[in-house]
Amino acid sequence: MSVSADKKQAHFRLKKLAIISASATSVLLAVIKFIAGIASGSISVLSSAIDSMLDCLISVLNFFALKKSSDAPNARFNYGFGKIEALSSLFEGTFIIGVGIFIFYESVLKIVHGKEAVSVDIGLYIMLASMLITGALIAFLSHVAKLTNDLIIRTDALHYKSDLYTNAAIVIALIIIKFTGFWLIDPLLGIAASAYIIYSAIKLVKEGIFILLDAAISESEQQKIVQIILSFKQVLSFHYFKSRKSANTVFLSYHLVFQEGIALAKAHQISDQIIAQIKASFPDSEWIITPEFDPVDDSDEDIKEELRCIIKEQE
Repeated sequence: MSVSADKKQAHFRLKKLAIISASATSVLLAVIKFIAGIASGSISVLSSAIDSMLDCLISVLNFFALKKSSDAPNARFNYGFGKIEALSSLFEGTFIIGVGIFIFYESVLKIVHGKEAVSVDIGLYIMLASMLITGALIAFLSHVAKLTNDLIIRTDALHYKSDLYTNAAIVIALIIIKFTGFWLIDPLLGIAASAYIIYSAIKLVKEGIFILLDAAISESEQQKIVQIILSFKQVLSFHYFKSRKSANTVFLSYHLVFQEGIALAKAHQISDQIIAQIKASFPDSEWIITPEFDPVDDSDEDIKEELRCIIKEQE
């Protein structure tokens, strides 16, 4: 069975709450980091404040993307607006890569230009508080992403996870500078954090691109569906098996070849049972399945030519 209407509504409310929580957290973090950056003179802390301001903008964009992606299909967009989630993920993933490159660039500049005077204490306390707040937000977003399997929320969780690692690098650097004066640790940790951020974001961008290009569902999901189809002895074979995913909706089509002489009503009954088993096997997704019935497997070019000859002779 597919996801129920009540469950879909509950998931939408939960996703909406997650986006609003992320936006509010971004505003809070941007304000306190900006104050700390000005007071401490730390470029790292000030850069983190700018990042949080941009986080707020992205969370607002995610909110509108989430709202629009849940709209019903219409006469112009017959398949709905689910791909808006992939577009949002692509945009945010690209932004995260940009943040990683910026952190890398700033870290290299610090190494090249040398030591900068930094008032450690206030920056350290603010960044520790930021880490606690960000950690709580990541835990909540990850929980929502696991429940809803939503790409926007997963992307947002990764975004704030990259912030957490960046903040941790800043905290470690500030502590080492405070007790040892070894300022070089700041840019070195920044380079390591940027490498992780860019690597993680590239995976998200690829996933968004795959959805936009109508990539098929995973091989394991395809194999499971094939096993379900072939478990019915009345089905001799199948062909033209195609699938794609948009948000949480999977579009699946295939042609079934039944035993010769089977009644159309019986074929429909078996097809309905196949569809019911597929939906039951993947209850966290919406399924739009379009089966077709063929008297023979016409996927082979030789058979197609034979059919064309028969039709021509009858004419």
